[in-house]
Amino acid sequence: MQWRWPVSRNEGFEFLGFSLRRIGRQLRHVGFAPLLCLAGMPAAAASVDEGWTAESLFEHVTALAAERSKRAFEPPVSGLPEALRDISYDQYRAIRFRPEQALWRGEGHFEVQFFHPGFLFPDPVRLNRLEAGKVSPIAFEQDLFRYDAEAATLEGKGEGGPGFAGFRLHYPLNSDEYKDEVMVFLGASYFRLVGPGQVYGLSTRGLAIDTASLGGEEFPAFREFWLVRPGPESDRVTILALLDSPSVSGAYRFDLTAGDEVLVDMEKHLFARADVGKLGVAPLTSMYHFGETSVRAYDDFRPRVHDSEGLQVLTGTGEWIWRPLVNPRAVRVASLRDRDPRGFGLVQRDRGFAQYLDMEAEYHRRPSHWVTPAGGDWGAGGVELVEIPAADETTDNIVAYWVGDEPFSAGERRHYRYRLTVFDDMPPGDPPARVVRTRSGWGAVPGAAAPPSRSLRRYIVDFAGGALERLGPDAAVGVQLDTSSGGLDDVHVRRLPDDEGWRATFLLDPEGRRAADLRLLLTLDDVPVTETWNHVWYPDEL
Repeated sequence: MQWRWPVSRNEGFEFLGFSLRRIGRQLRHVGFAPLLCLAGMPAAAASVDEGWTAESLFEHVTALAAERSKRAFEPPVSGLPEALRDISYDQYRAIRFRPEQALWRGEGHFEVQFFHPGFLFPDPVRLNRLEAGKVSPIAFEQDLFRYDAEAATLEGKGEGGPGFAGFRLHYPLNSDEYKDEVMVFLGASYFRLVGPGQVYGLSTRGLAIDTASLGGEEFPAFREFWLVRPGPESDRVTILALLDSPSVSGAYRFDLTAGDEVLVDMEKHLFARADVGKLGVAPLTSMYHFGETSVRAYDDFRPRVHDSEGLQVLTGTGEWIWRPLVNPRAVRVASLRDRDPRGFGLVQRDRGFAQYLDMEAEYHRRPSHWVTPAGGDWGAGGVELVEIPAADETTDNIVAYWVGDEPFSAGERRHYRYRLTVFDDMPPGDPPARVVRTRSGWGAVPGAAAPPSRSLRRYIVDFAGGALERLGPDAAVGVQLDTSSGGLDDVHVRRLPDDEGWRATFLLDPEGRRAADLRLLLTLDDVPVTETWNHVWYPDEL
């Protein structure tokens, strides 16, 4: 399982919707707490001499990562004062950053606010800044924070601490009068992004190692950051980071561009300290509790609950694939095989409030993220999708990332570049007509004298947009459909009565308990005009 940050609009550390009680329960349950601790390692900051640029500093951080990979891994050692190590949930919530103390306050479009160490974050991460060619550390000072009610007794007891739990960047995303949060780093290698009009939802990570593997997952962590001061009118800011874990060290560069579109150009150099069984590149982590693909009943007033509803992939050959997400009964791992992918992402397509009816979580405003490779060691491999059973919406149970076929062995180095784009429902590129609805149910005809087995499934898949918008009711629209197992019957395609798209429908008769990997698309005169719908039916889901 992955821990997640539910969303709230409250003040202070509820800004991201931290339900810290729930996070704590999940960390203890899955044993992630030691791996989610940050920093606590010797300082790796560059010299304070003049003359540094973002480029030369990134080369320096890359050299640090390379050198570190040649040494045995050193687990972080907490330097947090005793008074802050064992604080309660209520105490941590009552510690609030003072906005007037933000880094670069009033100096341009971007400002930086910091998170206090303690509670679930006892091992602080080190922060540095690059300004006018000079690198200097950002010292932890308690005067940066306000200690309300429950935390009042902590004031003055943590001065001289070694660092912060993380930080968040603010930018006037929705209006010139207020600087919204646009990007946040907090916990392991996790970071989150939002675009205009959005609220936090899915998370991104710097790296995934051995996700859904029998030996257990390893969680690398960003140990140190360097914040490069942007120009006063710049909409772009650069962040550098040093990552470390028992198996891998790495140097990261994030170039965040904010405005009408939010995107991050990422570059990373990875160095293997030990053999890595599965290296997950550009990992995205999200939540799917229930929705239109669910076959089990949920006693909930909301028709659907999810941060993302599907995985979308643009293959190296130009095929667009849509795979609806599920909340399975057992862990499911699938790989969409490819070479040099053009892009992939987790998408929240349905943007209407009526689809969710949740005025607090606002699932209709959750962001979608798209990864566009821009060179590096991608080659042959696959976009791997991991779906994990989740009892409620407080647990991230969806992970997607790229895994190359070549093993990442001790002593090796890899370089990746990609763009991470934040969007609503339409990813970058020129996708064709797309899936707007997926439904399935028992394939029986109501009132039949001899109803079929309960295993018989009726599917309907609705498509809209693209070339389908220009077609009349008599257009020669066809269906391409295949399955890895079981039988297919009663395949039809017809225009929807509201002229808002076309529906493909079919019956699947599963082969015993074997899973059926289904692929479907629509054609016009035998030429594909839609994305490819891909779904796996597992008979044990009933």
